[in-house]
Amino acid sequence: MELVIAIFIGLLYACGVYLLLRRSIVKLILGVFVISNATNLIIFLSGGITRSGVSFIDPEAEKATLETMTDPLPQALILTAIVIGLGIAAYILALKYKYFETTGTHDLDQLSKTDQK
Repeated sequence: MELVIAIFIGLLYACGVYLLLRRSIVKLILGVFVISNATNLIIFLSGGITRSGVSFIDPEAEKATLETMTDPLPQALILTAIVIGLGIAAYILALKYKYFETTGTHDLDQLSKTDQK
């Protein structure tokens, strides 16, 4: 299962880099979002994937060992990253709106035509 997720993460990074290299600012923003989600999946994968693994030790349960437990730290980091990512997404979209309002284009190559001389 980890191999399938690792391949999927690699594909997400490839798609994100491809979108970052496009000329449209909309595709650039989408590339940042895709790379952010791929990074969240890497952090999630680092915590380990175990079926029905608990994140805490029950004092009365004798069955819970370190091998069957999942690490709660990556899950907490991902939740924090999701919240921060949503804030950054709102900020980037507001900047994109003002950018289009000012320049009238989405193409980054046409931005040099808007310079004042």
